[in-house]
Amino acid sequence: MTYIDTHAHVYDEQFAADSPDGADVVGRALANGVTQVWMPNCARETIPGMMALAEQHPTICLPMMGLHPAYVNETVDDELLAVEQWLNKHPFIAVGEIGLDFYWDMTHVDRQFAAFETQLRWAAERGLFVSMHTRSGHDRNAFAEAADLIETLALPGLTGIFHCFVGTVDEARRAVDMGFKLGIGGVSTFKNGGLDTVLPYIGLEHLVLETDAPYLAPVPYRGKRNEPAHIPLIAQRIADLKQCSLAEVARQTTATATSLLDRVLSNEV
Repeated sequence: MTYIDTHAHVYDEQFAADSPDGADVVGRALANGVTQVWMPNCARETIPGMMALAEQHPTICLPMMGLHPAYVNETVDDELLAVEQWLNKHPFIAVGEIGLDFYWDMTHVDRQFAAFETQLRWAAERGLFVSMHTRSGHDRNAFAEAADLIETLALPGLTGIFHCFVGTVDEARRAVDMGFKLGIGGVSTFKNGGLDTVLPYIGLEHLVLETDAPYLAPVPYRGKRNEPAHIPLIAQRIADLKQCSLAEVARQTTATATSLLDRVLSNEV
C-alpha cells in the first residue's frame, strides 16, 4: 500500500535534530508506505528550508508556494511579491498554504482577505490547485467565509484542498459541491475531534490524507511531534469510520491526490 501526505511542514525547525538533508524523516515516511510529501509554504522565511528539501528529494518532497494567513501583516505586499516571483520562476504543484485564520489575531483580517483573493486568482491563472487553511475564531467561521469568497469569484477551473478539515457534514458537502477535496489528518483520531460524525457521510473519493507535521499528531502520538510516517494511522481511522479496508483508503486517497497533480501537469485546470 502507498500513501500521499498532502500537507506537511517537514522543513520546520522541529525537525532540526534530524538529518539536515531530510533523509531521516523521508526514510521513515517511505518505510511506512508514504511515497510523496507535499510541502506548503508559510512565508518568505520558510522558503529556503522548503526548497532545500525539494532539491534533496525532488520526487518525494513536492513544494507549494503561498502566504499563510497567520503570517499576513503590514509586510503583506512584500510577502506576496516574493510568492509571485517564485511562482513565475519555479514549477510548484499548488498555491498554498493560503486562506483565512481568525483564531489568533483579527488585526489584519482585511489584508487576509485581499491576500487570499490574490492568491486564488494566481492559482486559477497558472492552472494550479490550492491548499487552504481555514481556522475559525472570534465568533467567525473561516470555512464559510472562504467558501463564500470562492463562490463569489467563480474562478474557472479552481480546485484544491480544504486542509485540516474539521467542519460539519453540511460544510463537507458544500466543499465537495464546489469541487474541492477534504484534507483529513490527526484530528480524525481524537476522541472529541468531531469527524466521527462527518466522515461516514462523505464519499471516500472526496478525501485526501495529511499530517500537517509537525502539528496535530494522531493518537497514540497526540501531543508529540507529528511526521509523514504517521499517515497509516490516519488512514486506518478513516477505514474504521467508513467501514472499509485500509487498502481501499490507501488506494482511493492516493488516486484522488494524484488526480490533482495530473491536472496541474496536463494544464487542464
